[in-house]
Amino acid sequence: MTVYTLRRAARVLLVDAAGRILLFHGFDPARPGHHYWFTPGGGLDRAESPAAGAARELAEETGLRLDPADLGEPVWSETTEFPFDGVWYRQEQDFFLLQVPSWQVDTAGFDDVERGSIAGHRWWSPADLAASGERYYPADLPALLTRLLRPVPRPDQDEASC
Repeated sequence: MTVYTLRRAARVLLVDAAGRILLFHGFDPARPGHHYWFTPGGGLDRAESPAAGAARELAEETGLRLDPADLGEPVWSETTEFPFDGVWYRQEQDFFLLQVPSWQVDTAGFDDVERGSIAGHRWWSPADLAASGERYYPADLPALLTRLLRPVPRPDQDEASC
């Protein structure tokens, strides 16, 4: 029987004007060969709201500072189970979508765990990510991004008109 550490988290789907998402390239210190790509974000402090935690994590991990209200409501939620550094977690996490024209990532705010388990970052298009053969989380990230970034027709547009 696996014993899980319960954790609440908030993550940010940070997307630039070209439709690319920022992902960090990480690895598990207990399994150094287990590499993967993941979104900015992390565990919530006690009594911290998901939006406040997402904004805090975004500032720490990318240097991008914003008011938690600027994130709006979560666009997706999931519960996931995973091992990290010898501990099994069951994590309930909310994802926020934030679109920016561009952003120069500043990782100066990384903590010791992040410095010891993140090897870099990259902006990925959903298509390039899906075709990469790389491991990324969440596993359906390209499809999620495609759905979230799909243009919404205006109510005054007639689909039959050119």
